[in-house]
Amino acid sequence: MPYHLYHLAAFTVSALVVLATTPVVKHVGIKSGRVDLPGKRKVHSQPMVRLGGVSIFLGSVIALLIVWTLGGFGVLPPHKEYEIWGVTIGGLAFFLIGLTDDLFGLSPFVRLFVQTVVAGLAWKVGVQIDFITIPFVGLVNFPDWIGFPVTVVWLVGMTNAINWIDGLDGLAAGVSGIAAVVMLIVSLFMNQPAAALIAAALAGGTLAFLRYNFNPAQIFMGDGGSYYLGFTLAGVGAIGLVKTTAVTAVVLPYIILAVPILDMSAVILDRLRNGKSPFAADKRHLHHRLLAAGLSHRLTVLFIYSLTLWVGSLALAFAGIPSGLTFAVGATVLLTYTTWKVREHASRQS
Repeated sequence: MPYHLYHLAAFTVSALVVLATTPVVKHVGIKSGRVDLPGKRKVHSQPMVRLGGVSIFLGSVIALLIVWTLGGFGVLPPHKEYEIWGVTIGGLAFFLIGLTDDLFGLSPFVRLFVQTVVAGLAWKVGVQIDFITIPFVGLVNFPDWIGFPVTVVWLVGMTNAINWIDGLDGLAAGVSGIAAVVMLIVSLFMNQPAAALIAAALAGGTLAFLRYNFNPAQIFMGDGGSYYLGFTLAGVGAIGLVKTTAVTAVVLPYIILAVPILDMSAVILDRLRNGKSPFAADKRHLHHRLLAAGLSHRLTVLFIYSLTLWVGSLALAFAGIPSGLTFAVGATVLLTYTTWKVREHASRQS
């Protein structure tokens, strides 16, 4: 069986599982009363089930298990198969942290502590950033005392970046789905099939989830879903994109995930500048600011999608993928159009 068909299988199975299980999860959530109530920082006006991450997690894991059963892992070097399981088990742990928060509530410091411990364990089993390739310098190996904190900060930071943008219907799922598709393409181009398998499963699940999560949403993914997405995207970057000797590899994950990274960084700096805790909940995120400018819910989400697609296209061009520059030009045209629509809409509201 041609190896790329395993990636197609992972994408398809994950999508089908999510489409089939999300209504079931919604039904169980309603019956059990596990709903997200409207509030001052919330944009929804009625109680919503926030356990959709269960279906995304099931879709991705079942897809990888089926590919493994079909022999899709057998052509990988043993250490690459080990890395897949490292990301998958780490994703399970982060999913459970988020699910616990969804069900019972955890303080920010408890969440951060447990996330750091799990990220450290993930580093121990091979989900590591242990070298980078620097232009004009070459390959630079990290000693453990550098590689460990770099990896932990990347895994925990990216997890929370995705969690923080999960504030509008379809936003986190769409941004993660676009990023996963770009990671899939780049990983295949850079001959990183193990990372590509995880990206394929994640892309299928998140994009299928939009069937129920795009505005007006029928279900939310909750912290369980956003933590799983964030950790898994970061894990794909750690075991795939930065594990090549290409000089571009070191920046590719940061380009692909630039939107959530920059949003989180800007919010933290803004909070600190105003003498507030970086964990203090507020309405400083990009999507809150766009809504405050008068944009509709859907236009805000679509604009952030176009931003994510644009930085993803830049990553394709930067990686040297054939037609990558063409994709970048097309995405730039799309972003220009959506920016014009945003400005036009905001000016009408002012």
